[in-house]
Amino acid sequence: MSHNGKGVDLDKSLGYLLKEASSALRASMEEVLRPLGMSVTRYACLELLAQRPGLSNSELARGAFVTRQSMNVLLRALEREGYVTRPAEAPVGKVLPTRLTTRGRRSLEKATVAVRSVEVRMLVGMTETEQSDAFRILQRMIHSLHDGNAGA
Repeated sequence: MSHNGKGVDLDKSLGYLLKEASSALRASMEEVLRPLGMSVTRYACLELLAQRPGLSNSELARGAFVTRQSMNVLLRALEREGYVTRPAEAPVGKVLPTRLTTRGRRSLEKATVAVRSVEVRMLVGMTETEQSDAFRILQRMIHSLHDGNAGA
């Protein structure tokens, strides 16, 4: 698969193409979120909390693809700015469940419209069947890598 037998042929590497698509998607999302005073990570955190209220710092970090330390810094900022609330003490164990405030929901609504516009732009020219196939194929790839079945 390599031009010289020593590496990966980037023109034919699906992994490289996926990384390029991911980078292009993130850059486009950052571009539309920046005027709203938001980053992709901030958006991801708010979206996760809207869909799964009460997630812990660790769960949010995994869902937003950042470290727990980075998420903790972000959550403190979001709490200080009035976008989320967390109890002063953990109701159970050490977990401080986080919830969106009204301000957080309003901000998320605007960001969701912006992010959706990027996704729509990304899918321009694809039929519904192609979109469905792409979704299914990407899910299968993720599943294979998580389960260690990459060679199967």
